[in-house]
Amino acid sequence: MTGGTGPGPVGDPVGRALLCAMRETGASVGGVYVLAADAPVLQLTVMSGVPAPFLAPWDRVALAAPIPVAVATREQRLVWVGGPQQLARDFPRTAVAVPYDFSLAAAPVSGPTGSRGALLLLWPAGHGHRLSTAEREAMTAACERLAALLEGLPRPDGSDPPEAPRVLTPPPVRTVGPAEAQAAADYLERLPGGCCALDLEGRITLVTKGAVELLGEQAGRLIGARPWEVLPWLRDPAFEDRYRAAVISRRPASFTASRPPHHWLTFRLFPDGRGLSVWITPSDKDYGPVAPEPALGEVMPVRAGQIYHVLHLAAALTEAVGTQDVVALVADQIVPAFGAQGMLMYVAEAGRLHTIGHRGYPAEAVAAFEGVALSAANSPAVHALGTGEPSFFSSPEEIERDYPGLPRLTGKAARAVLPLIVSGRPVGCCILSYTRPRTFSLEERQVLTSLAGLIAQALDRARLYDVKQQLAHDLQAGLLPHGLPTVPGFAVAARYLPSTHGMDIGGDFYDLIRLDEDSVAAVIGDVQGHNAAAAALMGQVRTAVRAYATAGAAPDEVLARTNRLLTDLDPGLFTSCLYVQIDLRTRRARLAGAGHPPPLLRHPDRHTTVLHVPPGLLLGIEPGARYSTTEITLPQQSVLALYTDGLIETPGVDPDRSVADLATRLNDAPPLSPDRLADALLENRHGDPDRRDDVALMLLAALPGRPVTHG
Repeated sequence: MTGGTGPGPVGDPVGRALLCAMRETGASVGGVYVLAADAPVLQLTVMSGVPAPFLAPWDRVALAAPIPVAVATREQRLVWVGGPQQLARDFPRTAVAVPYDFSLAAAPVSGPTGSRGALLLLWPAGHGHRLSTAEREAMTAACERLAALLEGLPRPDGSDPPEAPRVLTPPPVRTVGPAEAQAAADYLERLPGGCCALDLEGRITLVTKGAVELLGEQAGRLIGARPWEVLPWLRDPAFEDRYRAAVISRRPASFTASRPPHHWLTFRLFPDGRGLSVWITPSDKDYGPVAPEPALGEVMPVRAGQIYHVLHLAAALTEAVGTQDVVALVADQIVPAFGAQGMLMYVAEAGRLHTIGHRGYPAEAVAAFEGVALSAANSPAVHALGTGEPSFFSSPEEIERDYPGLPRLTGKAARAVLPLIVSGRPVGCCILSYTRPRTFSLEERQVLTSLAGLIAQALDRARLYDVKQQLAHDLQAGLLPHGLPTVPGFAVAARYLPSTHGMDIGGDFYDLIRLDEDSVAAVIGDVQGHNAAAAALMGQVRTAVRAYATAGAAPDEVLARTNRLLTDLDPGLFTSCLYVQIDLRTRRARLAGAGHPPPLLRHPDRHTTVLHVPPGLLLGIEPGARYSTTEITLPQQSVLALYTDGLIETPGVDPDRSVADLATRLNDAPPLSPDRLADALLENRHGDPDRRDDVALMLLAALPGRPVTHG
């Protein structure tokens, strides 16, 4: 039996505090993140319980990222995830990269000078769905200790390449003397099959004679190596994945593999905080033919860790919608993940490069390559797009050799130039750059090359989305009034907000129609749906209402005629509408409604009432529908509010209650101009990322003074 040694624990104060926190909470994995001094980035500085590559996707975490440690730091609260189901629901990006069974908690570490970072702890599979009181108290105490320690230490520089996190090994459970060690060795050799021990990095530290015989390899080659690196028949990423699952979940795992030509072996893995014990036995079942052994010189398959790193970043890219979303995600999350200090992103349009985003570059460097022709030869981005191959430059000398003057112009010493290709078509180029020389390992090159394909697809989708959104915006702008006419004696404001779901286009509309010198008509309506069909019908409804209104029809007749037109067209969509005709000489208003929310009137004393207008039948249902007219007077300094249901509808809230709430908000608003009052009423809708309906609003404020008269 042959043995090896692994790293021992590091005795720095922060490291000791982390190990203490893990011991007091029963956590199996821990890490301390420190907030950078000059960038919104969290940097993993010390960890224990898993090897560093396991947390490689999260070595550097953008503070804005939807990652537990970032959320805990940003919102200054404890984040708890009770298992894989909750992780998939609350943090899907993380769940994709770590598809194992465990629980985690992330807590902010804050001191007198503000936020210092976060503490991350993981518990083995089978932990309860909640933190116990003792665990919560121990974690709080650990954060306080870490805050005091970090206050006396400098923050990391976010612009410098990150240092690898310190990995601490917990002390052994017990130490044994030579006699006990010999007895343990004899015991292992007597077990059927064979045994070996792996450290947390997956390297073999001990192997029995029985294991040597079963694996078919010399002990000298096995010690210090990872099984899937030294044994070609274990190179399938699925085998490494079982090892990763055992380390993270702390649950026993097993798999069966075939050692050529036809020896089937069962591997049982038993993990703890220092490594894994592996029991190897011949399998009692023949699983049939297997894939041939890799040929000499064949490229090593992508490792499981690389796969999960790419999946993590791919999940982030799926959240990007528009082009600037892709740029921001690459700059804020992918750049920190690879420790880069600069980023340039180009798109290829009309045979030229156009910059769509950059970080960490001087303006003159960005301008130097803006609009460069794809036929030029002096740009690494052009070369990458022309060949379709990424290029990696590890030093200024390498860059200077191929592109003289580029290091001086950009101030960058190393770079990865990644062509963005979709189905053989160049979409653009992404450059990650570094202020210091660095070597790109084969694994990094593989990950970056895979990532370039994902960025390319995300960028291609985003550009199509932008084109669609611009088309929708132009269509909506063409269907709504470009401006409102001046109305003597009234100040008018109107607003439109599209839904945040769908095409950013909808069927809500408004119009202000000057009928003659003594009268004006205001109309607001809502066509069912928020898509191109709704927008097209909205244009027809608005045109019909304007035509009947200017022909002199009374309010009820305007709605009746429009209704007959829509039933003849039979578009399959229904429309609500509210029509108001105002006599400017008397301020008398005549209102007629077709299934539309009631208007509001704020009186001169700011008391607001909900006006009763017979709702009538929606337009486009019954050709013979009839509508009623209601008359009111608009006192000077009163405000008439017309709106669509997107302003008031809240799931689970009674519509009458929602109307009353809007009336209260209008009642409580200070005396403002119609424009500022409209913005105030829409304040809670502007930033709503989940606005499922369009919103239209029109305010007509009767100005002080006598009504307008003529003649």
